[in-house]
Amino acid sequence: MGSCIICGKSVDGKICDIHQEDVAFEFRGSSPDQLTPGRYYKGTVDGFAEFGVFVDIDDSVTGLLHESELDSRLDNLEWEPGDTVYVQVKNVRDNGNVDLGWSIRQSDREFRGKLIDDPEFDEPKLPDEVEADKKETPDASDATAESGSSADSKAASESDSVSGSERSDRPEAGSVRARQAESPGPEAGETRAAATEDEKAVPSEGTTAIEEAPLVTVDSLDDRIGEMVQLEGRIESARQTSGPTVFELTDGTGTVDCAAFEEAGVRAYPDVGEDDVVRLTGEVRERRGELQVETEQLVTLADDEREGVRERMEEALTAKARPDAVELLAEDETLSDLSEAFRDAAGEIRRAVFEERPIVVRHSATADGYVAGAAIERATLPLIREEHTRSDAEYHYFDRRPLEGDVYEMGDATKDVTTMLDNRERHDEQLPLYVFVAVGGTRESLDSLQFLDVYDAPRLVIDTVAEPEITDEVETVVSPDTDPATLTTVDGQLDGPTTAAIAANVAAHVNDDVREDLLHLPAVSFWEVPPRVYADAAAEAGYEEDAIADIRDAVALEAYYQSYEDKRQLIADLLFEGRASDVADDEARGLASHVSEQFRSKLDTAVETARANVDHRTVDGVDVAVFDTEAFTHRFDFPPETLLLDELLRQLREDVDAIVGIGDDDLHLRSEHALDVREVATQVAEAVPDAGVEAESSRSQQLAFLAGRRADVLEATLETVADQLA
Repeated sequence: MGSCIICGKSVDGKICDIHQEDVAFEFRGSSPDQLTPGRYYKGTVDGFAEFGVFVDIDDSVTGLLHESELDSRLDNLEWEPGDTVYVQVKNVRDNGNVDLGWSIRQSDREFRGKLIDDPEFDEPKLPDEVEADKKETPDASDATAESGSSADSKAASESDSVSGSERSDRPEAGSVRARQAESPGPEAGETRAAATEDEKAVPSEGTTAIEEAPLVTVDSLDDRIGEMVQLEGRIESARQTSGPTVFELTDGTGTVDCAAFEEAGVRAYPDVGEDDVVRLTGEVRERRGELQVETEQLVTLADDEREGVRERMEEALTAKARPDAVELLAEDETLSDLSEAFRDAAGEIRRAVFEERPIVVRHSATADGYVAGAAIERATLPLIREEHTRSDAEYHYFDRRPLEGDVYEMGDATKDVTTMLDNRERHDEQLPLYVFVAVGGTRESLDSLQFLDVYDAPRLVIDTVAEPEITDEVETVVSPDTDPATLTTVDGQLDGPTTAAIAANVAAHVNDDVREDLLHLPAVSFWEVPPRVYADAAAEAGYEEDAIADIRDAVALEAYYQSYEDKRQLIADLLFEGRASDVADDEARGLASHVSEQFRSKLDTAVETARANVDHRTVDGVDVAVFDTEAFTHRFDFPPETLLLDELLRQLREDVDAIVGIGDDDLHLRSEHALDVREVATQVAEAVPDAGVEAESSRSQQLAFLAGRRADVLEATLETVADQLA
């Protein structure tokens, strides 16, 4: 039995139940499952997200303090990365995620006691007890005292701070670290160039060992544990722990933590900060299953040396990110000429992951758009999990944001720019890579894409069509066509690959490990019967034809509701849980089958109503079906006008040459023959000059006009369409 350090009550341990909230714990473990829920722990602010704050409880354990746990708005929180904070561990999940709660106490003096929580202890100990244990146990510092080496004492302290307990890996007498102690080189933070001429002329044995250390890359460190090496690269971050300063160094091939010790809690190399290009020399160690370099010397590079390192990093990162070869998911001749574009696009996405750049996917809120966006998501998320240790990295570094139309408008761009600048200012976050999928390919999006370019935000377009203005403006484009006027439908569907077919092939080269998951996605995005090559690929993946139809219909329905939300898990469930091998009968197909029944019921009802109210017109020998969408559809209910008109065309294609769906101030054209909506807009504007007519979307064939001239615009449109189709 012991006694409570607060009230003196007899307890098992150091603290009674009543005073648990009065003690601040310092965690010295290495795994989330070693934390005790309910306790208050000292931590360090790691970073921010839209939904909360990430707090390091230890170098290897990070938790999320959700915004709902804060006592004020997240925007009003005055914390900065690196600040010491106190939080309560609310829960440790099975996957290792740590849920944190707010602590009203935010300093040591506000707590009535302090305990060290180390899994190696039978129970938490007072700081004085821990210090007493250290004095009683021979360790590296004792060996240092015997040799009189102050440098070895520094190394032992660093080792203790980083590992938290074990010191068995301290350097032996005669090692590089010990030799440096006998003949120390430049002071911490001093560059090699700052040494005196005498020191340069007669280097000590330790300095010689440092300078003779081989220059290696981060990706080769696995094979160099225990060796002294040199690294050249850029400092990604520098954080101060209670022991060493930890620099995160990247060289294009990878990233590694490098611990530098001045004295406990004191910033080593204070002149070295983020984005500095450096040469670092140190010994490769393994700490808690992770590689780490114990820094012996750190030099900031300038001028030609700095530029040389940057060029090598650029080359290394490009080589690491860009796929070596292209292997399509199916033999689609339309896509066979896009090999280099696929490599470029996949390389850009992979590169963003490797350089810790957020990825924002913008796609249309259609079945094609959602499937295409989900394909990129399916490939990218595992890479993010591999590259980042944060438990929520997949949400922090990847965001899928649907758009209602197929045009990236200024309102959308303004929101994106505002968000990215705010994140850069508040959280020092890199500008995102914007990936436009099934949007942004036509020149109606040009102004908005240029707006992003003002801030040098990288952009990538994946679409069925990308006009020359877009390919000239955007860095990387993947598209088989350049003219939206040539996009026609055959048997009720697009003549050519869907955006999902293109995006799924990009995704397969972003991450080859998920290739099998993507095989059926192109087939899902086609209405009616998919091309044989994609149907065969889906069958190979275990998806039957009726299952493919169910998935497509279900995604189309869910794409409409809450269209601005990504619905990540719901869409994943619909797209990736329907293999024939996974179901015993039709009823077992579950979610997709259930949702698709709702889709078909709602669409059939709407089409039946529409067909009963279509006005058939013949103009100069051209048969046109006119449907008043304002009068004969329910506003804000499924199906949307575009999907309804597509289905009408599939059902009426034997009887009409075109369909005009006219609303209060806009109209949509549908035809299996090529229609140039921009030319239609030009001619209608000439016929009705005061109607404000303009082409709103050349791909979805949509015009906008002033409601007061609706009747005149309709008549002029019928004549223009008849003229084009005659």
